[in-house]
Amino acid sequence: MFQRIIDGISASTGTTVRLTSLAAGAAFALFITTCFLCAAAFISVLEKYGPVQACLAGAGVFFLLTLTAAVSYWAYKRESRKQAHIAAERATKSAASSMLADPMLLATGLQIVRAIGIKRLLPILAIGGVALGIIASRAGVPDETSAEPAE
Repeated sequence: MFQRIIDGISASTGTTVRLTSLAAGAAFALFITTCFLCAAAFISVLEKYGPVQACLAGAGVFFLLTLTAAVSYWAYKRESRKQAHIAAERATKSAASSMLADPMLLATGLQIVRAIGIKRLLPILAIGGVALGIIASRAGVPDETSAEPAE
């Protein structure tokens, strides 16, 4: 039993290492290609306009690449926050609904009602209902103390 688990882990690890090596080789080749393309563009602008303009053109291209990367990072971070917020809301809703649908919880509740009596339990249930309503209404309001600072 354990041998199959170990074999599966070693096979997946070997595959992961091979794929990572291929990706690293492709990234290195892309880096070298980009270096040669940048050098060719620099020499072309250098011969036509001069050294200062060639440096400024190279800086402009890399500045635009940096801006593109920053904007895409910002959009990804914003989308991931939105997805995390939606997932948290779904988790709180499903936890509340699954707790009320649990047969063991309902059976325990019925036994408590039988043991205490319905007349004595009504005020406790009313207070519990009010508390549950307050908690449910506060679930959608973000907590100001746990909010992250704006970037």
